[in-house]
Amino acid sequence: MTLDRRHFLTAAGAGVATLAAGCATPNAANRPGLPFFIGSPAQTLLPKGKAPRVVVCGGGWGGLTTAKYLRQLAPGAEVVLLERNPVFFSCPISNKWLVDMVDTSFITHDYLRVSERHGYRFIQAEVLEVDRGAKRVVTSLGALDYDYLVLAPGIRYNYEAWFGNDRRVADATRARFPAAYVSNAEHFTLKQALHNFKGGDWVMTLPPPPQRCPPSPYERACMVAWYFKKNNIKGKVTILDHKDGVRPIGPGFRAAFNELYKDYITYVPNAHVQSIDPFKKEIKTDAGDMKFDHAVLMAPHQAGDLAWKADTIGRTSEGKPNGWADVDPLMLHLKGDPSVYVIGDAVGVVSPQFAFYPKSAHVANKHGHIVAGYIAERVAGRDPKLTLPDNLCYMMVNGEPREAISVQFDYKVNDKGVIEQTQIDVNQRSGDLVKENFRWAGLKFEDMFG
Repeated sequence: MTLDRRHFLTAAGAGVATLAAGCATPNAANRPGLPFFIGSPAQTLLPKGKAPRVVVCGGGWGGLTTAKYLRQLAPGAEVVLLERNPVFFSCPISNKWLVDMVDTSFITHDYLRVSERHGYRFIQAEVLEVDRGAKRVVTSLGALDYDYLVLAPGIRYNYEAWFGNDRRVADATRARFPAAYVSNAEHFTLKQALHNFKGGDWVMTLPPPPQRCPPSPYERACMVAWYFKKNNIKGKVTILDHKDGVRPIGPGFRAAFNELYKDYITYVPNAHVQSIDPFKKEIKTDAGDMKFDHAVLMAPHQAGDLAWKADTIGRTSEGKPNGWADVDPLMLHLKGDPSVYVIGDAVGVVSPQFAFYPKSAHVANKHGHIVAGYIAERVAGRDPKLTLPDNLCYMMVNGEPREAISVQFDYKVNDKGVIEQTQIDVNQRSGDLVKENFRWAGLKFEDMFG
């Protein structure tokens, strides 16, 4: 994404205006000699006015949607979006980006311009702490109070499951063999590794469910194998799957593995990771051990760091953290704290039938619409009516010709108040599904940014 000089100056000026209008306590009063706009967690970032304030933490598919539609549905409310990254980068479609089917401009957007377009306030800052008792969010630039809080934390990698407290090994794994499941520089590192790969063993460890998808790890394996095939790279993709078989859309992916990439993909089920050595490039699993030339090491997933900082994580029957936010399955606010909503990938179990919603961008976007509506109704003094999401995911499995498969999920509440899921797999790969995939992406980007 590029910014010309005029747009850069406009964006910079707007950003300064945002902070100048909001920072009530001079920074020098807290830390003498420090420039004003650097900010300090001890200062008040935005003074609280009379209008109800909704603070949205996290600028992914769910957070962006919430902020935009809250401004439309509750125009009298103040909406503030906090995000640590300056630019939005979409994980959906990123597998196509890895192999140059789309360029970077298609999956990136500027937060500040979008916030100006839709009338909410964007502040680029790191959330350090959430004090739910005081209804206050503490950021790297200062603190701000809220009436309603929407947490859209995404996921974190549970490297502790692999390495315990050994941060050195975890950091080396993430730096050298990133999972590229979180929107940051990991995607660029992975793309560079793929484009520089000269051949050998390319290994992918798949996280156990529940996991974020997209980007689908099976789709990524197909795209990497297609890239090897297209460029005559003598490489082999080994998929080490924690599960006992490919799912969802198992028949469609297995057909792609066998019919398109028989000489390029080896699928290994029940490959529970025992240990990983990123320095020696060795993996030990229940299904066997192997060395690799490059790897995409996808650790187990949990709710993002912010969900932990806000003390939203549920507990097992033994009293241990279960890794996911403990929300009311129907209304998506925290159990015991109706002023705090959690949306998207971080949401915990919502049904005894299927456990988790798919941890997908589509669901996060739908959650953003739903929670914006819920909060708008409450601001207006009305009880919100139940709304459920749906889900739709496309996975490309071939680049020449371009072909994809897909899966759809529909939800309803039964007469016992339990959410039920219906799953529809489309295992027959086709070019029409690729067209639908890009149309879906275009419509979603328009929904969030347009």
